[in-house]
Amino acid sequence: MSIHSNIQSNITKTYIIMSIFVAFVVIVAYVLGQALGYGNSFMWIAVSLSVFSSFASYYWGDKIVLALSRARPADRKRDFDFFTVAENLAIAAGVPKPKLYVIDDSAMNAFATGRDPSHAVIVATTGILQRLERRELEGVIAHELSHIKNFDTRLMAVVAVLVGTVAFLADMFMRSLWWGGRRSRDNDRGLGSILLLIGVILAIISPILATLIQLSVSRKREFLADASGALLTRYPEGLARALEKLGHDKEVLEAATNATAHLYITNPFKGKQFHAFFSSLFNTHPPLAERIKILRSM
Repeated sequence: MSIHSNIQSNITKTYIIMSIFVAFVVIVAYVLGQALGYGNSFMWIAVSLSVFSSFASYYWGDKIVLALSRARPADRKRDFDFFTVAENLAIAAGVPKPKLYVIDDSAMNAFATGRDPSHAVIVATTGILQRLERRELEGVIAHELSHIKNFDTRLMAVVAVLVGTVAFLADMFMRSLWWGGRRSRDNDRGLGSILLLIGVILAIISPILATLIQLSVSRKREFLADASGALLTRYPEGLARALEKLGHDKEVLEAATNATAHLYITNPFKGKQFHAFFSSLFNTHPPLAERIKILRSM
C-alpha cells in the first residue's frame, strides 16, 4: 500500500466512525428521553452539554494536559535537536512551529496537543530525546506534527466530549429511575415498559460502546499520523526504527494518566499488547508490530 492510499484509507474510515458515533449519541439520548417520558428535551440536554464541554476543551484542553503531564518548556541549548528538528519539519509541513515542552522522565514517549496548528504543542520525554538518533527523532516529531496538521488533537477532544456525554446521560437516566421514577406520557403501558427496558439496557452498555468507538478512532488516527509523518520525511524507516526502540523500552511513564494515555505515540503504561480480537478493542494504540510492518511496506 502506498503512503497516499494509506492516508486516504484512514481518513475515510475515521469519517465513517465519527458519523456512526454522532448518530449513536443522538439515538442514545433520544431513547433514554423517551423511556423517561421527557421526549426530545433529554436529547437537547445532551446537545447543550456537548457544546459547552467542547468549548471548554477547545480553549483550555492543552493547558490541562500539560499540567497533568508535569511538562516544562523546552530549552533551545539543552534540547537542541528537539528544537531544530521541529523547526525544519514545521517548515516542510507548512505549519507554524509548535511550542515545545519536555517531561523529565527516562521513559521514551511523545505526544501533541492543542486546538489548531497555531496553538499547538509537542511534548517529548527526556528519555526519547536522549536515546533516539536524529533520523529516528525526525520520524517521531513528523508523526506528532501530522497529528497537528490533520487536526487530530481537536478531533480526539471532540470524541472525548462525546464519550463523556454518553456516560453523563446514562448516569442521569439511572439516577432519575432511582429517585423519581418515570414520567410516562404513554397511554400504552406495554410500550412504556418496553422503552424503559431498552433504556436500562442502553444506559448499561452505551458507555462501553462509546469507549470502544473512542479507542477505534484513536487507533485509526495513529495509523494516519504514521503515514502522514512518513510522507513528510520521505523516510518511513526512521519512524519504524524509532517505534522498535519504543517497543523495547519497558519503562512506565509516571506522568501519564488514563485521561492522557491515548495522546502518546505508544502506550505509556507498557501494558501487554493483546492480539485477540476482543482484547484488542480496548487498546488505545494499534500493535507496534503492525505499525512497523505498514511503514516498511510503504
